Amino acid sequence: MPASGVSAAAIAARLSAVGLPARVEEHDRYASVEAEVPGSLSADLWGEVLEAVAEADRFGLVATSLNGRTLWAVVRKAVPTTGDVGGPAISDRKR
Repeated sequence: MPASGVSAAAIAARLSAVGLPARVEEHDRYASVEAEVPGSLSADLWGEVLEAVAEADRFGLVATSLNGRTLWAVVRKAVPTTGDVGGPAISDRKR
C-alpha cells in the first residue's frame, strides 16, 4: 500500500475510534477518507476529529440539509522523482 494509503488508513482508524466510521478510497493522485458526522458531537470529540484530519494534506466538511454532514480528508501521493528531470546542467553541455 502506498504511503498515502497508510496515512489515510491511520486517519480513518482514528476517526473510527471516536465513533465516526470512515471509508478510504485510493485514487490516481491521492487517497481520500470520508466519514458521516452526526448532528450531536461534543467539543472534546470535535477536537479529536480535528487532530486526526490535521494529518491530511487537505480536509473539510460538507454540510447539506438533505445529506447531513460529511467530513473528508485527502492525502496526496508523492510525485515520483527521476534523476535527470531537467536534463544536464549547463556546465555539462558541450560548447
